[in-house]
Amino acid sequence: MNDAEREDLPSPAVSVPCLAQRDGVSFATTRLVPDEQAVAFTFNGSTHAVMMATPADLEDFAVGFALTEGLIEGRDEIESLDVVTLPLGIEIRVWLKDERAKTYAQRRRSMAGPTGCGLCGIESLEAAMRETPSVASAQIRFTPQAITTAMAALEPGQKLNDATHAVHAAGFFTEAEGLVALREDVGRHNALDKLIGALVRSGRTAAAGFVLTTSRVSIELIQKAARLDAPVLVAVSAPTAAAIRLAEDCGMTLVAVARRQDFEIFTHPERLTTASRNVA
Repeated sequence: MNDAEREDLPSPAVSVPCLAQRDGVSFATTRLVPDEQAVAFTFNGSTHAVMMATPADLEDFAVGFALTEGLIEGRDEIESLDVVTLPLGIEIRVWLKDERAKTYAQRRRSMAGPTGCGLCGIESLEAAMRETPSVASAQIRFTPQAITTAMAALEPGQKLNDATHAVHAAGFFTEAEGLVALREDVGRHNALDKLIGALVRSGRTAAAGFVLTTSRVSIELIQKAARLDAPVLVAVSAPTAAAIRLAEDCGMTLVAVARRQDFEIFTHPERLTTASRNVA
């Protein structure tokens, strides 16, 4: 049973009363806003992390989080996964297979992260700046029009944001298939983890297309996308300098400030077939 079929899970959006001011007139109305719940990840009976997240696509969230945190290398290392609603929030109970469980026991740590936090609870600089895998799909080429088409495909798929105007989205697009998957969450890191989990659970990587995000690009989004071998990451907002350095080092094409027909390429422009290298 997927999350959408479960009646015990909170709704990802709720209607709340508010007082609106329009053209000098005040009136009572309601607004649909995204919900967020405390979501605890437990691995083999031990709490690993507590994140504030939108209560939707939680199995995808768990698999994507486990992969991007380096707790698993593939979905086949998970023995079972259960989503349990509790009075104070939601607990995702993951049981790892024996060999992976032994590895996890050696590196177990706890962390707590508020909405949108990507590196909360990391215990050392070495852990925060952990080695990022190189992107293997070096031969893939894309046209500028493909970037424009990919970003245009995001908006129609953002059902929760269309209702609330308050959540991030992460998507995966290929020229052959169009928008393959999209996930939303109040946290940009959570949305990407959910997307990664959805792709992993369907048995695929991001090697054949673009990872898309409606947020700015910080270093941990590059780390997460690289775990799924994404050759191109495209974002609506600008990247940080650290994200640019890491994308360059791991071989990822970083496209940002992508709005309508315009975008900026910060790393590895050779993947775009008509990208100009001249700078005014």
